[in-house]
Amino acid sequence: MNVSGRPTRTIWPSADGTAVEIIDQTRLPHTFATVRLATLDDAAHAIRAMLVRGAPLIGAAAAWGLWLAIRANASDAALAQAHATLLTTRPTAVNLRWALDRVQAQLVRLRPAERAAAARVLAIEICDEDVALNRGIGAAGLPLVKAIAARKKLGEPVNILTHCNAGWLATVDVGTATATIYSAHDAGLPVHIWVDETRPRNQGASLTAWELLNHGVPHTVIADNAGGHLMQHGRVDLVIVGTDRTTATGDVCNKIGTYLKALAARDNGVPFYAAVPSPSIDWTVRDGVSEIPIEERSARELTHITGRLPDGLVATVALTPEGSPAANPAFDVTPARLVTGLITERGIAEASADGLQRLFSEK
Repeated sequence: MNVSGRPTRTIWPSADGTAVEIIDQTRLPHTFATVRLATLDDAAHAIRAMLVRGAPLIGAAAAWGLWLAIRANASDAALAQAHATLLTTRPTAVNLRWALDRVQAQLVRLRPAERAAAARVLAIEICDEDVALNRGIGAAGLPLVKAIAARKKLGEPVNILTHCNAGWLATVDVGTATATIYSAHDAGLPVHIWVDETRPRNQGASLTAWELLNHGVPHTVIADNAGGHLMQHGRVDLVIVGTDRTTATGDVCNKIGTYLKALAARDNGVPFYAAVPSPSIDWTVRDGVSEIPIEERSARELTHITGRLPDGLVATVALTPEGSPAANPAFDVTPARLVTGLITERGIAEASADGLQRLFSEK
């Protein structure tokens, strides 16, 4: 997607071929900066500290992390240790395990001397596949927007609400929830996006708004709690969210607050869709509420906030009374019964075991 008019991915191999470069998402939207990852520890830190975030991008970064590790030591023991190190960085997004298992399974069949080159090829392959999957999601979701636009007055925008950042910054490129948005916008359909701020890390206000602004998509940032009000007054036509893990039965685990949006959408008759690339489907899990581990992040993310002061200085300030405890569950689970459909690269599935099985019969 575009950064100041220049097509950009979120992760790419360095020009000298010895490292990986990423956008440091912790510094957006006020500063666009890139970071060089040269070691396994660099990659693990980038994932854990959320320099890279979003389930698909976490998977891609983990694949590159294995390459960095194998370049230093290609033994079986080092490969197993690197896999274990990266797997512990973020517990909820299934793409992390998917990418690590995929790369490890292929590398163990090779002689150590062959592993570094193969790991690099696999990391590039995973990144390119992610872009293709997301373009497929955009194509599958476009008819939803076209159908709504056809019922609107000429020039009246389709109002889409999204939560957190399921944009190109959460993937290698294009995004999951935003894939449909970008497809519609680039096709000339009038769209307007309600961007949830998404406390406590504010990925909507900081990241989704930034990328929509750079791509020229009309949008408005709203407080997380404003979505239900807008739906009550007919100002939301469609909700599209991302997913960090979707169960084999259609439950959707996504950024905290997604469940509340689904409840409001159901009460107001607003279609609620999740954009689900197939690597985000966990075919081993059937009950999202009881089986998906929910990451508990630092209370500081909730008690403090970072912003830009009038003089341009970026500063972090406290929000809560000193001494007040805070809890910070990072995700929640939206039951399949509240999900209108799952937008995948193979088409739109009913949020159910049968619905997913029809599109992914090989599973």
